[in-house]
Formats: sequence, C-alpha cells, structure tokens
Amino acid sequence: MKKVSPVWRTGPLYWTLALFPLVLTVGTTRAQVPTPSANVSVFATGLDNPRGLKFGPDGNLYVAEGGRGGPTSTIGTCPQVIPPVGPYTSGPTARISRINSSGIRATVVEGLPSSQTSPALGSLVSGVADVAFIGDTLYALLAGAGCSHGVAGVPNGVIRVNRGNGTWNLVADLSAFIMAHPVANPEPDDFEPDGTWYSMIEVRNKLYVVEPNHGEMDVVTPGGGVSRVIDVSASQGHVVPTAVALHGNFYLGNLGLFPVTPGTSNIYKVTPSGQIKVVVPEMTTVLGVAFDHEGRLYVLETSDANGFPTPGAGKVLRVGHSGEVETIASGLTFPTAMTFGPDGNLYASHFGFGFPPGAGQVVRIQVP
Repeated sequence: MKKVSPVWRTGPLYWTLALFPLVLTVGTTRAQVPTPSANVSVFATGLDNPRGLKFGPDGNLYVAEGGRGGPTSTIGTCPQVIPPVGPYTSGPTARISRINSSGIRATVVEGLPSSQTSPALGSLVSGVADVAFIGDTLYALLAGAGCSHGVAGVPNGVIRVNRGNGTWNLVADLSAFIMAHPVANPEPDDFEPDGTWYSMIEVRNKLYVVEPNHGEMDVVTPGGGVSRVIDVSASQGHVVPTAVALHGNFYLGNLGLFPVTPGTSNIYKVTPSGQIKVVVPEMTTVLGVAFDHEGRLYVLETSDANGFPTPGAGKVLRVGHSGEVETIASGLTFPTAMTFGPDGNLYASHFGFGFPPGAGQVVRIQVP
C-alpha cells in the first residue's frame, strides 16, 4: 500500500484515505474513546475542530477553529484538488474563540472560511489553523480558504483581527505566494494549490508560518511582506512539517506519512539562515512542539499507534537536556496543537478532527 501524507483540511493536513475508515468509526461520538492519563482534565468544550491556540496578553486563551465546512463549490472556476481528497466545498463557518480562566468560551470573530474534503474522504474540515499575537493585536492563519478549497473570494493567508468589533483584514495572501514560489520537491499525488497552512508563531514582531503539504516555513511581516525561511522539501522530501517553536533556533516537528510507522517522525533544528538538521529522531505524528522555562522540549504526538490514527493514542513527550524522553501525558484522542499557559501547565486542542460540530475540547495537562 502506498504511503500517503495526511491532508485533513485543517491544518496539518489532510488525512487522506488513511483517515477515512477512522472517521466512520469514531466520528460520531466521544462516549467510547479512552480516558486520558490522570493529569489531563477538560478545560473548555463546545469547539468546532479546534486547532492552534495561544494565550493572549489579557491572560485569556485564544483558539483557532476549523469550523463546520459548507456546501459551496468552485468547480468550473479554478483547478480543483484531485479526488479522493477533492473537490472541496466550503462555508463561512470557521471562527476564533476566547476562553477565560473559568473555561467559558466566547466568540472573537466568526464567519471565516471553512472548507471540507470530498465525502469520499469523510468531509474533513479545515478553517482557521492557528493564532498569534504581535503586542496586543491578534493575527490568524487561514487554511480553509482559496479557490481550490471552494472559497472564491478569500485566499489562504494571514489576517489581522480588529479589536472589539469582530472584523478582520487580510494581511498576507499566502495562496498567491506559494503559487509564485513553488518548492523544490512537491508531491504530485498529494498537492494543494492553496496550501494547507498549519502553525504560526510570533518572533520579533514577525509571524513565522508552516505549510505541511508543500513543505516550507515562511515569514510574514505586519505590513504584508512574505519571504521564505526554508524549503524543507528541498533537503528532506515530503515529510509534512507541521509544528514550530523558537528556542534560540527554530524547532520543527513533522507529521510524516500514512500508514504510520512509529518512530519515523523527527524534530528538526532550523537556523534563521535556513540550515536544517535532525536533533530528536524517532518521534511519531508530531503536531505540536513547545519549550518550558527550563529549556526542555515538549512534543505532541497525535497518535503513536502503528497503521492509522487511533483514539487514545495521542501523547505528550518531554525531551530532557541529555536527550532522555519521558511521557508526560497519554490517552489523548486526536490532539492537534498545544501551548504553555501562564500557570506552567500545557493546554492542548482535543478531539481536533473527525468529530461532530461542538465536540472539540481544550484540555489542561498538569506538568510534573
């Protein structure tokens, strides 16, 4: 069986045919999923395909949501993603939520583009992939937009959210950027014309964004300039980079290909000049990376099961300064991103794909 990269129209991705049997099995209920380890508790509920999350300067947690997709098609208007992943349909159902210290959710902005794969692939949804702050201004990374995703009027890109009134403005057109600046080694059988953007972090008043399908990291200025930091595909091939963190240098995690072979994903160190090397091997399906105040690396694996993503097979690992790896949390079901909170604990998006609207959660992970 040919290995395929996930493409679950959210963000990292697109869990192509590999995920379709799983969606049919667990995509309708949370009642029978395994219970996470004792240090994991539910912090917030009622989310639609939650993805990237960051704490804001106000102390609240901001969560990007993939949304609910929709019925709008652009067939005949522009090139479509090839079956079985495409053609996509879309709707303005993605949003960004704010969650206070009591776990109560409020909508910051709604009506953002959300798209879904074809029914043959389970109608998997992507919308807002991640959020980040420059000062007290909120930015978001769109992954469910673009004409190839069924959205004719809005490209994938970085948007600025206007404070207080629920409106937004496009800062950078990332759909146009990747079309004008192709990577060295795109994967023809798993290609997204508008990209499948996944992670975004702020560094020195700039936004660094990761695109898994093409395999690249780019930098966006608040004024809308876009430039490439590294073409990961040029040296690593189609490894599907997903998560990024900064600790002196950039650290990238990759999802890898399906069916999953545990231990075949990596953590890469990327210098600001674009040099890349593996620093932590033998990871699995990485969707999150973070560092604590002691400089220890934390890695979020969405599923470490052999074969295909499995409920309860997600975990958080900690890599010590000497390279020792220990499990911090286990029993997670399809976590999609994580971030440290001001209390020193980790917060992760949970039930991040394959579940019905409103089933998504944020969980709090007490870090020993």
